[in-house]
Amino acid sequence: MASSSDVHVRICGQEIIKYDLEIKAVIQFPINYFPYKDIRECSGPQTVLMELNAAVKEKFSRLRQRIQDMEQMAKEQDKESDKNDILTETEAHRKQMLSNQTAWRKANLACKLAIDNREKDELLHGGDSSVRQRKVTKENLVQTSSEITESLMSISRMMAQQVKQSEETIGTLATSSRTVLETNEEFKAMTSTVHLGRKLILKYNRRELTDKLLIFLALALFFATVLYILKKRLFPFI
Repeated sequence: MASSSDVHVRICGQEIIKYDLEIKAVIQFPINYFPYKDIRECSGPQTVLMELNAAVKEKFSRLRQRIQDMEQMAKEQDKESDKNDILTETEAHRKQMLSNQTAWRKANLACKLAIDNREKDELLHGGDSSVRQRKVTKENLVQTSSEITESLMSISRMMAQQVKQSEETIGTLATSSRTVLETNEEFKAMTSTVHLGRKLILKYNRRELTDKLLIFLALALFFATVLYILKKRLFPFI
């Protein structure tokens, strides 16, 4: 029967996989948000892209929290083998999340580039369009550039945080490995001590048997001597 801890770990892993698939779906196939097969094919408007990014950020936040929960569950395990297995799984999920973040960044850049190209085409083919429309287009370009910069900085911060967490996880695994090695060395030392004690006990048992035999022979010799003396004193003619 599975323990409560194992059940919680499995549930956490299932939720991590769920969020991972949802993030991939939003990045690659956001059908519910915009009628394009892939976000990189999206050509606007900006509001749709902002809505997509908000959805992805929320799912990344939930995914990151569940990965941290799984890492905490690993540290609470009693068995070292279970702890290492869960930490390994946690590290795999964290790497997958970093891969999703990279894909998200590339999709954003592709989408923003498509929006910029569309606005440039409209500007070039607009002929004698009004100054106000050109001003709005320039403002959109500035806003797009600012959003790209902010997105890159956010992804950079998240990647730095994930790298730090990965280093901590590797440190924990290294500590666990050292603990296992030390325990193994202690076990070997205890086994050697037990074998030595067994040899000493066998040696003392043999010594005890030898002492008993010598005492018996000494008593037999003593009684034989006494009988011989009595015989000579009481029955000298025999």
